[in-house]
Amino acid sequence: MNKACNSISANISYGTQQKKYRLRNLKEHIAEGLLLLCAFLAVISLLIIATYIFYSGVPIFGKVGFKEIVFGMVWKPLEGSFGIFPMIAASLLATLGSVAFGATVGLMTAVFLAELSPLWLSKIVRPAIELLAGIPSVVYGFFGLIVIVPLIDKYCGGGGNSLLAAIMILGIMILPTIVSISETSLRAVPVEYKEGSLALGASQLQTIFKVTIPAAKSGIAAGIILGMGRAIGETMAVILVIGNTPQLPGSLLDRARTLTSNIAIEMSYAQGLHQEALFATGVVLFVFIMILNIVLTTIFRKAGEEK
Repeated sequence: MNKACNSISANISYGTQQKKYRLRNLKEHIAEGLLLLCAFLAVISLLIIATYIFYSGVPIFGKVGFKEIVFGMVWKPLEGSFGIFPMIAASLLATLGSVAFGATVGLMTAVFLAELSPLWLSKIVRPAIELLAGIPSVVYGFFGLIVIVPLIDKYCGGGGNSLLAAIMILGIMILPTIVSISETSLRAVPVEYKEGSLALGASQLQTIFKVTIPAAKSGIAAGIILGMGRAIGETMAVILVIGNTPQLPGSLLDRARTLTSNIAIEMSYAQGLHQEALFATGVVLFVFIMILNIVLTTIFRKAGEEK
């Protein structure tokens, strides 16, 4: 009798375990399906956006000519001139200038937070930098319009609305990205590297600049490229400070117009070829972003191979 009861109990226990196992497997399959669906939606969204932009923007290259659009110097769409080269140049100059400023300040800030800052000061500086990431771009633009533009006009002349003002605003905006990723990369460097350098007689600063930073270069480069991606795609803050004149800037104090600001300013009333030209501007900008992503992927791949 006892053996029969024990057998029944064992069968019940086994059946219960099997039900729990099947239920757990079902939950895992559902979770995997949801994750796959999210990934699929992300890829489909990208394809839809890319297809729409290229479908709307590529035809004008055949109607007007690739050279006339990409290398044209005059943007007067109502008169049939669709040259966007001045805006391409302004976008590149604004991006490179902001990255030069943001990368220098951001890397030094990251080094300070990761290697030199006392704990009490880090608790003040780090949240302040993270707060910069949460400020809307239009607020940056107002700050530039009220503070930076008048200062440039006072000390350099030219009215203040200029490529230089856009570079300064964008440089500030990309700081949180560069600082956060660079600091994380610096902290990830094995402590043995630093101890070995110090044991050989190197000073703390020599260890930082000759050992720690080179060891974290892949992560630092990734932060800089991500900052570059934000800088080249920024619109509202740039519109408020750059002057929005579609001309080739001869100096940092000249007014200019970027690709993104050109689309934002004129899309609301554009029609016909004018609207197609703005989509063509988006195609050029999309290609720039693709190039940045390719560069970023290459850096990550090389970093993985080195490890």
